[in-house]
Amino acid sequence: MNLFGAGGWLVVLVVVLVVVALLATAALMIARARRLDRLHVRVDAAHHGLVTALDRRAAVVRAVAATAPSSALSPTERRALRAAARAVEDAGGGEAREAAENDLLARRAALDTALLSPDLSAELADADARVVVARRIHNDAVRDTRALRGRRMVRVLHLAGTAPYPRYFEIAEAGEGAAGAEVGRPTPEAAVARDAARVVVLDPEDRVLLFEGVDPDRPSEAFWFTPGGGVEPDEDPADAAWRELWQETGIVAGKPGIGELDGPLWVRDVVFDHDGVTYAAREVFFVLRVDPAPVVDVSGFTELERRTVRRHRWWTRTELAATVDVVYPRQLADLLGDPGSLSPVDPPVPIQ
Repeated sequence: MNLFGAGGWLVVLVVVLVVVALLATAALMIARARRLDRLHVRVDAAHHGLVTALDRRAAVVRAVAATAPSSALSPTERRALRAAARAVEDAGGGEAREAAENDLLARRAALDTALLSPDLSAELADADARVVVARRIHNDAVRDTRALRGRRMVRVLHLAGTAPYPRYFEIAEAGEGAAGAEVGRPTPEAAVARDAARVVVLDPEDRVLLFEGVDPDRPSEAFWFTPGGGVEPDEDPADAAWRELWQETGIVAGKPGIGELDGPLWVRDVVFDHDGVTYAAREVFFVLRVDPAPVVDVSGFTELERRTVRRHRWWTRTELAATVDVVYPRQLADLLGDPGSLSPVDPPVPIQ
């Protein structure tokens, strides 16, 4: 074959294109690896800033507990608040720190900030505002890092190396959603108590049905969640699960292809805001297998659900593990990957 004939030039062109493609891929890999490294550094820095802000707030709360007038705190409340602040400082990180911070916020419900000195009240408000900003910076860094780590190339080529998978820092926070420290926001002890039943609906491919919704006060912050809702007084949680499931999806017990409701599997205690109301909820989760996947009928939505639920879809576990979207419960991908977690136990397993 003549290298410079018609066929030869074609071979040369193919070789050149392959080399260019390989070089471009290598360059892209290097660029993504470097960007991933920068994002991990950003997460570490943001986490350090968050811990610093949380530690400062704990110190301010200890000062409040020590110097607040007796009209603002009883002796018992004063000791409990001081102990909660100490527990925050000793909690370390991760879920233990989140639980300690939520407990501290609950203990602060007894504090009447209007009775504090102006300087101390201002310092506490400033500490709250700094935590809000630091947590938002941290969670934004985590979101961006998880987004890049979720790319197929990054996962397949293990470009993240041994770096731990970053996790959001989730706490019920005074002033959350604004940098202006709404210190008077209802705390967990002042929140509306609410029991709820939720259903993990799995199709024959083990895909799970989730809805995407928003808080009307924060429409830009969407999240995904399982079907379910509140348990009425004296109502059995399983009956509430079936009722809410029928209302939100049209799935009815006993129809062909609809399995038995198993559970409760898990229990989740959570404090959240929705439509201007703060709730302290205990959610129990059931599992339901369907074959085939039914058509989801949302005609039974309430007016509030029609305003706040945007769409629904079936998710694979792989998609859940890779997504940068916010999904509740946060452990859902890991739970679905463990067959043992889908077996009912007594009592239900606590989850986040």
